[in-house]
Amino acid sequence: MPKLRVGLVGYGYAAGLHMPGFQALGPDRCEVVAVCGRSKGRAQDFADRYGIPRAFESFQEMAEGVDFEVADLAVPNHLHTRFALEAAHAGKHIICEKHLTGYFGEPRGIGGRGVIHHAQGAMNCAPAGELIGKTVPKQRMLERVVEECSQIGDAITSAGVRFGYAENWVYAPSFVKLRRLADAAGGTIMRIEAEESHSGSPSVYAKRWQTAGGGSLVLKGAHPLAAVLHLKQWEGERKFNRPIRPKSVVCEVGNLTWIEAFKAEPKHYLKTDWQDVEDWGIMVLTFEDGSVAEIKAGDTTLGGVHNYLEAYLSNARLRANMNPNNACVAYAPSSDIFADEYISEKIETKGGWTFPSPDEHWAQGYLQEIADIITAIAENREPISGFPLARDTAVVLYAAYVSAEEGRRVDVGAALA
Repeated sequence: MPKLRVGLVGYGYAAGLHMPGFQALGPDRCEVVAVCGRSKGRAQDFADRYGIPRAFESFQEMAEGVDFEVADLAVPNHLHTRFALEAAHAGKHIICEKHLTGYFGEPRGIGGRGVIHHAQGAMNCAPAGELIGKTVPKQRMLERVVEECSQIGDAITSAGVRFGYAENWVYAPSFVKLRRLADAAGGTIMRIEAEESHSGSPSVYAKRWQTAGGGSLVLKGAHPLAAVLHLKQWEGERKFNRPIRPKSVVCEVGNLTWIEAFKAEPKHYLKTDWQDVEDWGIMVLTFEDGSVAEIKAGDTTLGGVHNYLEAYLSNARLRANMNPNNACVAYAPSSDIFADEYISEKIETKGGWTFPSPDEHWAQGYLQEIADIITAIAENREPISGFPLARDTAVVLYAAYVSAEEGRRVDVGAALA
């Protein structure tokens, strides 16, 4: 198996999640040879921390200054399209964080029928300060997302490169075991229920549509939605040699932290200041075989990250608990007893009963996603989580926004054709 060299685009939180996966593969299979970002100093700091040989200020400089086969796009969502197109045109295989793309405003520097000129560095982004979540029709957002998905798909096809969608839920051991059990049972997957929620992101970018591309539905719901879509695709391929595709979606969103009684409380344990994005949402997805899925997402749930997927089969019932799970349980009468010891992501206190994560990167599938995508590129095959899943997830998310805004069931079959 050939060794692959990786150029890392971005040095933030997602990049830190990916690095242990690259390192676990070992230098004979994979090496991160460079990192780039808009701040050369911060890129160099990241390189020093992880032993990466080179740091650059732009993707173009990195592509010209060092040889690598894989571009890992660990950048904010609004930059995914830009760098996916640049990487494909440079002939690089791509690893892309979720979600594939979204609506962040009308693109600058476009020509023809909205084709983004990658060389100009244009991106889909609104002018600073614009609250596009309150002003732009969601149908327009869906149309742009479909267009950008097509642009990326065409670019990777023309370049002949592989695309790995870094969706860790699909690789989480609890979900993989659920899928194996479903395979062993052989029954029909009739209903799926899945959720990701917690007490809210502290990031300023998550509070505005122009930088996040939506609220809870995309930033949280993208994970359980992708797992649901993957599970039905997998079921169809196993039984009928073709994926079972989504047919329609119904959605409701809300701003629960805008409730007047909540705002009047003297102390808030939930994150607030959401501007033009929702802090709660629910989708009901109907598939072409008549099965259904309920996907919930929210920034209004205390107690740490709450991630699960439950599948109701005709002959079995299966549940994957990613967060929290009881692999390790702890109690402390005071939050200072565990001091700086890591417990789990986004918990409000270390006091009382908690569920410490013994190996979060493994339990949540981060190591496995990198291993599969790198192996798939080396073997010239489609990753378990590839471009079709990335595209379907993005399109369904924005079709759901149309449903919530217009109060109707939205057909997603045509958009995914």
